[in-house]
Order: sequence, then C-alpha cells, then structure tokens
Amino acid sequence: MPSPRLELDAVAKAYGGRPVLRGLSFAVGVGECYALLGPNGAGKSTSVRCIQGLTPFDAGQIRIDGRPLTQWPAGGHGRIGVVPQSDQLDPDFTVEESLWIYGRYFRLPAAEIRRRSKELLAFLALEDFARRPIQALSGGMRRRLSVARALMHEPQLLLLDEPTTGLDPQARHLLWQRLRELQRSGVTLLLTTHYLDEAERLADRVGILDGGRIRAEDSPEGLIRAHIPGEVLELRRRDGGLPDPENWHQGRVAAAERAGDTLLLFDARLDAARAHFAADPQYQLLQRPATLEDVFLRLTGRELREEEG
Repeated sequence: MPSPRLELDAVAKAYGGRPVLRGLSFAVGVGECYALLGPNGAGKSTSVRCIQGLTPFDAGQIRIDGRPLTQWPAGGHGRIGVVPQSDQLDPDFTVEESLWIYGRYFRLPAAEIRRRSKELLAFLALEDFARRPIQALSGGMRRRLSVARALMHEPQLLLLDEPTTGLDPQARHLLWQRLRELQRSGVTLLLTTHYLDEAERLADRVGILDGGRIRAEDSPEGLIRAHIPGEVLELRRRDGGLPDPENWHQGRVAAAERAGDTLLLFDARLDAARAHFAADPQYQLLQRPATLEDVFLRLTGRELREEEG
C-alpha cells in the first residue's frame, strides 16, 4: 500500500455504554480509494464523524499523514473535504456565490477563489450554471456542486458519504470519472455507499465493517475470490414455491444459500445444476458472475437493520 494518508488505529466509541466502534483499525494510502461498507448500525457514520473531528472517540488514534488528528490546526479540516449524504447548500445563493462563501470560510485569497471556482465548475460540468440560483438546480447538479465545494480548498483527503444517491446513470458515470481523475492527481478518497457496484468500480480496497470492526478487507476482486466459490446461479419457482425442496444441490455445488424465495448456488462449474433445473419449466434461472454484493451479504447477513451507527 502507498504511504498512509489516513490511519485509524484501534479506535473505540460508545454511546451511553453501547459500543459502536470496537477497536476499529484501517489505513488508506495516498491517492487510494477505500470503500468503507457496512449495514445500518455497523459504525460507518460514527467512523466518518470521528475522522471529521465532529465526534470525540474514547480510545485509539486517528492520524493524517502520520500526525494525530488532534495535532493538526482546526482538527485537520484544512486537509479534509467532505461530501455529505444530504446536500447542505443554501438555496438563497447562486452556484458561484456558494463556492465563494466556502472559499472565504477557508480564508482563501480572492484571486485564488476565482481561479478555483472556474476550474471546479469546468471540472464538474457546471460552468454554464455559475449564476443560476441553487434552488433552480436539478438534483444531479446540486450533487456535483457539493463535490465542487468540498474541493475548493484543495484537500488531500476527500470523504464521500453516499455521493451518487439519487443521480441518474449519466450523472453517476460523470462523477465516477471525476473521482478517478482526483485519485490520479493524488487525492485520497474514503467512500461510504450502499451501491456496492459503485464500490466495486471505484475502490482499490474495501473494508467490510460490522459490529464496529472490519470483518474483511481486500480489493473487490480479492474479496470475491476469497468468499465466493465461482459463479452464481439464482433459482426461483414461478409458482412461489420453495426452490429445490428435496435439496438435490447438496454435494453437487461448492456452496448454497437460501434467501426468501431464491436459492443461490455457488460453484466454478454450474453446468450440471443449470441443466437439471432448466428441465423444469417452473424454474426461473439467472447465472451470473459473483459480485461484491454477494460477499457483503454472506459476511453481514440478509436481515434488515434499522439502527444506524
């Protein structure tokens, strides 16, 4: 891994005696994109708030470029850019006014604000909307403006909390392209997202967080190889009945999992299983490559979780 830009070392946090982070440790290298994934209540939001300096942690250490967060002026805010899950844009301002105000917050000179505003508006395809009121922007434009604002002070570490929520496919792909360009320029990205295909496309490494600890960590491809044996065959019955009630698949595939009305079979060779079930017209079959979502669900379970941590 490149030299760590961000390090969490045995970070612990509890609310009212309830542990949320239990010795959380991970590191993110310079110019790396690290996706922190987890179900509701796993500790993602608390982790990000601790990195921002908004939530004090009870034990452990957070370092940026090898220096404890508490030793940086203003808690390291000058080195961190944040794209929050919900846009925090004042609708009374225009696009360029929003960037100007954010630049002044970081005490940038006027000439620097003008330069950065022009660059960022072009970078995020907003140059034609500089004087448009924020309240007149589409959701995709507002999301891109949030990214532009977070980059105004040229941070070395960008925290992205669900950055493409609500975006159409074109806007998502544009934002993904821009994030990859930021990486190539040396900006470090810490991404939280519920879109696991997004993490699979963007992240160099993924940490799956559950119960306040990292359960597994590797590249997306490495996690898939380690936890999913081969491809996936999804089986459903058209009549809503239990797929394979006699468990024909047992001993014939590397692994299997039942999820509601679906039976998932995992193996490097699924030809025999596919042929067996395809012979019954009651079955709907989908054979596909394994994904990061398969890994996530196998490690964290399929039960709904309502509590956010």
